[in-house]
Amino acid sequence: MSANTESQGGSKDTLLWGLVFIILIAAVVANYLYSDLAVFIRATGVVVAAGIAGLLAYQTQKGKSSFAFAKESRLEMRKVVWPTRQEAIQTTLIVLAVTALVGLFLFLLDGLLVWLVNLVTGV
Repeated sequence: MSANTESQGGSKDTLLWGLVFIILIAAVVANYLYSDLAVFIRATGVVVAAGIAGLLAYQTQKGKSSFAFAKESRLEMRKVVWPTRQEAIQTTLIVLAVTALVGLFLFLLDGLLVWLVNLVTGV
């Protein structure tokens, strides 16, 4: 009985995902075909089509789990301790300084290796 229910749910999800993709493709094609209409009308049509596709996608198992994941991610973002402006500036300056030093080191190493190759090959 459970396998039968899962296959029905899977086929329903497959049908819904098919409708989602058909709606999104239709929105893109309609936007192209009706390029002579005002941009506002075409943009509104695309937004409405995307909204309908989103509502259909939410009805699937993957859609519900994705929505729950996004909701949990938002909660986790609120728990993050973000750096202060001063910490961000100091970290950025450290990264820039280290990048400059590594670049200088690689420049000097490249020059040394070119000099050695010229010395060995006699060029």
